[in-house]
Amino acid sequence: MNILVIGSGNMGSAFVKQLHRAGHKVSVTAADSAQAASVAAQYPGTRAVPAEGAAASAEIVILATAYSDAVAALCSVGSLAGKYVIDITNPLTADYMGLTIGHSTSASEEIAKEVPQATVVKAFNTVFAQVLAEGADFGNGRKVSVFLASDSAPGKAAVKTLAEGMGFVTVDAGGLKNARYLEPLAGLNIYLGYGAGLGTAIAPTWLHRA
Repeated sequence: MNILVIGSGNMGSAFVKQLHRAGHKVSVTAADSAQAASVAAQYPGTRAVPAEGAAASAEIVILATAYSDAVAALCSVGSLAGKYVIDITNPLTADYMGLTIGHSTSASEEIAKEVPQATVVKAFNTVFAQVLAEGADFGNGRKVSVFLASDSAPGKAAVKTLAEGMGFVTVDAGGLKNARYLEPLAGLNIYLGYGAGLGTAIAPTWLHRA
């Protein structure tokens, strides 16, 4: 698939690495164009592109920015009509120990309101950059879960295919409003990683009894 990654920080660069490894055609754009170029240069065939018109050939757009930058970043890449947008953002407080919105809405729902032509799929927001960069396999048959929430069945199907092609296990988390649950789950993961000192080589998962 043709994938556009918006953002070249820890999560953006980890996505580029894993998408390239999975054989996708990857473009990356970021506010820091030099950093985007540096990330792209590590993976043959990956392109760093200017924001304007960057979404034109993409089938999936991965929003790897802070929530506060999300809408502006999406609006900068051109028309998103017919595109699946993977929203990985969490509406975190400045100290990363809380959420700025929740209960009656979510970051994903607010983004979908502001960019209505896009099909938003919440995914990967509970995955630390270190985990994404190192891959889904935790050994002994354990794989990291990616939770998918969207009002679009085709959107969830496309992101499921993408995530599983990168080695992750997927969990259908229902409609986009259930991002209201996934964002606090990410908050708990962040607390455990940083507040409780467990580090960033951790991930929430969902178990099924055989």
